[in-house]
Amino acid sequence: QVQLVESGGGLVQPGGSLRLSCTASDSLVSLFAMGWYRQCPGKQRELVAVISNYGSAKQYADSVKGRFTIYRDNHEKAVYLRMNSLQPEDTARYYCSTGSWPSANDYWGQGTQVTVSS
Repeated sequence: QVQLVESGGGLVQPGGSLRLSCTASDSLVSLFAMGWYRQCPGKQRELVAVISNYGSAKQYADSVKGRFTIYRDNHEKAVYLRMNSLQPEDTARYYCSTGSWPSANDYWGQGTQVTVSS
């Protein structure tokens, strides 16, 4: 069973930036897609971004296109989410995931909280 550990969340002011990191325990994650989901209390979890096994394909939620960038480093067994121009509506718990393309939702990390507030 693969383990995913996120880091990089925190409190940021509107317009600020954060980079989320996720490191996997198993090198075999290079064979699978990886993604970032987010969830607010009482709401369904939504896909933010997903990247294919070797990074050649990416998909983003419409709400984050042009602001967020997903990328991965398979040598480091890591996936990253660079978040720019953060707004209060981006506040959520962000989860790293991996699995089949494009949903990448077979395994989950514990999440990292992102709060955007002045």
